[in-house]
Amino acid sequence: MPTEQTGYDPSLGRKFVFVTGGVMSGLGKGITAASTGRLLANAGFDVTAVKIDPYLNVDAGTMNPFQHGEVYVLKDGGEVDLDLGNYERFLDIDMTFDHNVTTGKVYREVIEKERAGDYLGRTVQIIPHITDDIKRRIREAAEGSDVCIVEVGGTVGDIEGMPYLEALRQFAHEEDDDDILFTHVTLVPYSKNGEQKTKPTQHSVKELRSIGLQPDILVGRCEDPLEEETREKIALFCDVPTGAVFSNPDVEDIYRVPLVVEDEGLDEYVMDHLGLAGEALPEGQRDTTWRETVTRESEGEVEVALVGKYGLEDAYISIHESLKHAGLEKRVDVDRQWVHSEDLADGHDGQLDGVDGVVIPGGFGSRGTEGKVEAIRYCREQDVPLLGLCLGFQLSVVEFARNVLGLEGAHSAELDEDTPHPVIDLLPEQKETEDMGGTMRLGAHETDLQAGTLARELYGASTCTERHRHRYEVNPEYIPDLEAAGMVFSGTSGNRMEVLELPDHPYFLGTQFHPEFRSRPTRASPPFVGFLDAIVTAEQPARVGGDD
Repeated sequence: MPTEQTGYDPSLGRKFVFVTGGVMSGLGKGITAASTGRLLANAGFDVTAVKIDPYLNVDAGTMNPFQHGEVYVLKDGGEVDLDLGNYERFLDIDMTFDHNVTTGKVYREVIEKERAGDYLGRTVQIIPHITDDIKRRIREAAEGSDVCIVEVGGTVGDIEGMPYLEALRQFAHEEDDDDILFTHVTLVPYSKNGEQKTKPTQHSVKELRSIGLQPDILVGRCEDPLEEETREKIALFCDVPTGAVFSNPDVEDIYRVPLVVEDEGLDEYVMDHLGLAGEALPEGQRDTTWRETVTRESEGEVEVALVGKYGLEDAYISIHESLKHAGLEKRVDVDRQWVHSEDLADGHDGQLDGVDGVVIPGGFGSRGTEGKVEAIRYCREQDVPLLGLCLGFQLSVVEFARNVLGLEGAHSAELDEDTPHPVIDLLPEQKETEDMGGTMRLGAHETDLQAGTLARELYGASTCTERHRHRYEVNPEYIPDLEAAGMVFSGTSGNRMEVLELPDHPYFLGTQFHPEFRSRPTRASPPFVGFLDAIVTAEQPARVGGDD
């Protein structure tokens, strides 16, 4: 524990780093926040994070991945914004649903209390009732940690975010000055003549100060590091020390951002401001695993096709990152090729020729599923390594039932209600479910792994615990025939089939769960590592890394 390493006494008060953004969304304030947390963790502190999403949804579970990106699932079953995935990956922690604050959550809580009479007849208002609930949620999520990083989604000035910024203003008023730090991330664009322009940052900070918040640190997002003249100008007009203006330039890999801001001294500035410098581990004793991992030299490249229906990388961000993590372990760069599953419905037509492996991700709805089935058939028949996740696992059963068992029209009852062979059917407990949000089989569940199987070898244990998000499962009526024809269900949870594999194939593995949600840069997911291992071992053994 960091308290044992550093002597830091949490009873002195938890520290809070609030991260806001200006000018435009999608700047990377989440990565800036996560990088700050990573550096504090390296220095020996227990760090957690809170992501505030000002939308009215209670959670991200009903959001379209094409519009909003991936729905990330936490260990307790919380369906949350994909940014929490970045926090888990950077901080190497398991978060809970309490670490995601949404307007839907806050207003529902306050309204339910009002209906129950908890406010004793008082008029219920934004201030103090909504802001009090926001502050309560932040403090409760921070319990047990030394430092809590709080990211406010959206940009300063958004009407949806106003109650949150007011709550932070009150928060700062209630806490000691050295327990609070405000970081503001803004865009520093270039003019046509190549000059770094500070006016957008000035206006953004002016907007923030009009609300009653003064940033302690400014982080400029720019293609290149901020020039000294730019830093001085920002400091002068935004009323912060020049030493409090930091760069977050474009980098080839987001996992190098902590290294960039560390080289600029961001971590030291944060610790000095929060009064933590004397409690941190000495520099020579700090954890260097992150730096050593993300700077490993690659020894080759493999090409992996991701066959999905959402033409948006954020819709499959955890899969992209898991392949990257496995690549770090195997010392290979993974060239991830997007293949639209709808284009494969009538055959792969050469689109999969030459790829080293194929990943079939999860998803909902019938669009694009026939193309995924075709890709699975191609991999099974051509001995191409395949990793099927959730729906990819289910469609592997469908493909096998159709083309090996000869069950014409076999399908998932979710995708074809009239299928004569529902080899994938609704979970029993889902039959009476009416609401869409938060009602699937969600979160972490333990799976038993059969001895002598690939799954057991990958995990190196008799069980694994992975996260789920599904309503349908393998129909028990068809399991005997599937197994008799050669499919092995190597992972089970009670009478549920969790992992399948084909023993005579170089790598044909499907998981009902989502292993991508537990993959970390320093702790890659076993199914993904095994997938890349099958590729580099079979085709280019010289590229196998020294960690094996």
